Amino acid sequence: MKSLLEQRLQLHVEKLASEIGERNVWQPKALYAAADYIRDTWSQLGYEVHAQGYDAGGVWSENIEIEIRGRERANEIMLAGAHYDSVTGSPGADDNASGVAALLEIARLLLEIKPERTLRLVAFVNEESPFFYFGEMGSKIYAQAARERHDDIRIMLSFEMLGYYSEEPGSQSYPPILRWLYPDRGNFIGFVSNLNSRRALKQFAAAFAASSDFPYETLASPTIVPGVSWSDQLSFWRQGYQAVMVTDTAFYRNPHYHRASDIPGELNYAEMARVVEGLAGALTVLVKA
Repeated sequence: MKSLLEQRLQLHVEKLASEIGERNVWQPKALYAAADYIRDTWSQLGYEVHAQGYDAGGVWSENIEIEIRGRERANEIMLAGAHYDSVTGSPGADDNASGVAALLEIARLLLEIKPERTLRLVAFVNEESPFFYFGEMGSKIYAQAARERHDDIRIMLSFEMLGYYSEEPGSQSYPPILRWLYPDRGNFIGFVSNLNSRRALKQFAAAFAASSDFPYETLASPTIVPGVSWSDQLSFWRQGYQAVMVTDTAFYRNPHYHRASDIPGELNYAEMARVVEGLAGALTVLVKA
């Protein structure tokens, strides 16, 4: 029998990837529907929701944010984010409805928390092409504004594909060399940083380990390694913040990556629920540390 958290995660993924479907600037109505769903979900939980809007190729686009303000060290910020757009031609169940579903349910799990530090949860727009890497990514707009405000973001977590797991031998691949250092089964969650974010990576991994027995692997790597910088953490690295990507390793594991077959039925919600519980626990540790 599925847990309530599993059911809720699946409901979010199905709403975004099945009912709304492909969502990006080429499908603006769907992009707006996804934004409204995120906004409404958080509002119904009682959060005050804020939006940061900007024009992206003639399409109004919004980052959506909630905040749980800290009591003693409110200026110190822990931030978790996930992009809600999908790549052209894909409904984006794992990429990245799974990350958004985690963000929505973490907000529910931490509803009554009384943190010392401030916790922000942000749904970013326009992570995918044509904005990825060199364009006006939503996270780029957000991180630049945060730096201009002198926001003291201690750790940024980028939730990038959290729903695909396999116990099959050989189900996990890697860039050259790394395959000799890590498991060949895709049954773990990955925590990935650039070299400058090693401290944050270590701190977050310790917080996760204190909160969950779900298997995880860590990697601090030069960004030249394919995939290491391929999400919203890049925008924060460029602004000098410490950031970590939380991922099921995307194309190194999931054969449906950026395909029409990236549908809700391909995800493992039981394992995803364990990961989300661990992430909520880790964030609780970090904002109370």
